Amino acid sequence: MIGFPVVRPTFAQIDLDVLKANYRALHAFVADPPSSSPQLIAVVKANAYGHGLVPVAQALETAGATMVACADIEEGVQLRDEGLRLPILIFGALTVSDLNGIFEYDLIPTVSSPSAARALQDAASSRGVFLHCHLKIDTGMNRFGFRYDNLRRTMPEVLSGSHLVFDAVYTHFATAEDPIDALFIQQCERFRGALDSLALLGLGGVQHHAANSAALLASRTCWHDAVRPGLLLYGVPPPEVVVPSTLDVRPVMSLRSRVVAVKGMRDGETAGYGARFTARRPTRVAIVPAGYADGLDVRLAGVGEVLIRGHRVPIVGSICMDSITIDATDVEVEPGDEVVIIGPQDGDCIDANEVARWIGTVPHDILCRMGSRIERLYTR
Repeated sequence: MIGFPVVRPTFAQIDLDVLKANYRALHAFVADPPSSSPQLIAVVKANAYGHGLVPVAQALETAGATMVACADIEEGVQLRDEGLRLPILIFGALTVSDLNGIFEYDLIPTVSSPSAARALQDAASSRGVFLHCHLKIDTGMNRFGFRYDNLRRTMPEVLSGSHLVFDAVYTHFATAEDPIDALFIQQCERFRGALDSLALLGLGGVQHHAANSAALLASRTCWHDAVRPGLLLYGVPPPEVVVPSTLDVRPVMSLRSRVVAVKGMRDGETAGYGARFTARRPTRVAIVPAGYADGLDVRLAGVGEVLIRGHRVPIVGSICMDSITIDATDVEVEPGDEVVIIGPQDGDCIDANEVARWIGTVPHDILCRMGSRIERLYTR
């Protein structure tokens, strides 16, 4: 066990051995057959999906990872300051003020616009260095990247920059959770066409990658030279996607707390802000010190559940800043009892996908919103 002792009753437990096992399982999965084994680019953006950027990246490095990917330069700088030696790809858009970090900390930027290309070219030229980059193509996400159907106009200037070295070209899918979705199929075709166009423009023979976790499971045809697992790396399947039996990944994080108070309510009494819960019988409620300041969504009230003593009990009333109320009438509970908000207990499990379904969001949201005051307890 590493890290500081837990002080608050609510904490996230993160098993780094499970993380490393997930990485190796993914590596083995895409290495079948070995002749077409793509590289794994481990995605650690957004504080490693709430798991903790530095400990996660360091664990992945010891597991054999060959590259990690961050959202922005600041995350890359943080990793370098903590001694990470792996190549670090930066996904996000660049600003002029950020560019010093690219050079000083040996980061790999994404070039996704003509202005970014010019800024990086000028910065590299002024330093007298060659800057290794990845080029992003927009095939239908309509977010970052050069339009797939406009490359003959936009790319000549970009490729003429003598100080930019493009090691890879990539894109990102909007609907990879459904492998027969028309847009997913279109994006795959558009990306292949873009690669052909780039080759005619002089950018051929470089690595290309497209598959996030969902696309990695959806179709081998979009694996290309590298895949970019994020959610799967942390043991959470993408929504509506079936994980094959040959891929054994398990959740890395659980969110736990303890009961701090138990009290009775009479029939007809109300609880919580807005008096949103009314007892319809003599009721016993328990108070758990985790609220929206810790990342719990306010929509969980009335629809969510937690585990206590191996039983599922409903969240009632309102989600407060620092606490939730659970209806423990049918379970014998006492102050100090463990409460599992996300994770396993006594043969049952509440995972991030289930929590996401309760409130109509995605598991990425559930993991990434984990509050900064929740201590991460790293275990092996």
